[in-house]
Amino acid sequence: MPDNLRLTKRQSAVLDDMFAGELDEQAVLEKHNVSQKTFNRWLGEDAFMAELNRRLQWLNLQTELIITRYKTLAAARLVQLTESDKEETARKACLDIINLPNRSDIPPKQPSNEPKVSTPPEYHELSPETCSRLLAVLAEEKKETGR
Repeated sequence: MPDNLRLTKRQSAVLDDMFAGELDEQAVLEKHNVSQKTFNRWLGEDAFMAELNRRLQWLNLQTELIITRYKTLAAARLVQLTESDKEETARKACLDIINLPNRSDIPPKQPSNEPKVSTPPEYHELSPETCSRLLAVLAEEKKETGR
């Protein structure tokens, strides 16, 4: 990395503490004896912003990974809830399933230098009871909206 794109130890320490999440921005700046004016100047430097953006992208990727890991579990739990003895719980679960976005139409994000590979969506067979409840909710919704 060229010298003009390197962070100082102080800048790295400030970013480390900001991303640790234990202190708010002002507390981090006070801890490292950095004025708001200096911090604002850093925000205009290419190296500081590049590192800040790199860390933000990594956090966003980590968030996406966590959410993706739990989507299957959440979907399975919703299907289980459609068979709840509590009618309102079952009805809401059915509506949530119906209103889920159809993700099979959206290709997954892939790096642009790799060929795009399309994988078919997985289908899970629903029990006749679940199908019946889903259809009942659809019929009720259709009746209420007049569609």
